[in-house]
Amino acid sequence: MSETTETLDAESSLFAEMRKLSPKVTGGIMRAREATYADGNVGGKYKLLTAMAISIAIRCEPCIKAYVKMALDRGATQEEFVEFLNVAMTMQGCPGEEWALKAYAYYKELTVGEDQEEIGSCCPTHSS
Repeated sequence: MSETTETLDAESSLFAEMRKLSPKVTGGIMRAREATYADGNVGGKYKLLTAMAISIAIRCEPCIKAYVKMALDRGATQEEFVEFLNVAMTMQGCPGEEWALKAYAYYKELTVGEDQEEIGSCCPTHSS
């Protein structure tokens, strides 16, 4: 098990404990997520990819990991991930690039064994 997966498992365990201690608030957040990311006029996976891009912009690593996983679970492709990572990087510049790379690394961790292409970088110090 990777360090990232172990961290998510620990966070999931803490969240489950917090749900028991604060069911109204955490349950409300869960219900809001379910309603928000459901398929509607816009597909749920696109809403999750948007949330991932926002998470990159606000630099919330646990959020990035959660939305990468949820978008993958909803069928997001590598090409779709890259397009949304491009949006985040364009909006945030080099800091956005660093956080987008965290999202891409987690994406790659979750898709081990699949044929993946490397992404280049806009900053010479961060080139592949």
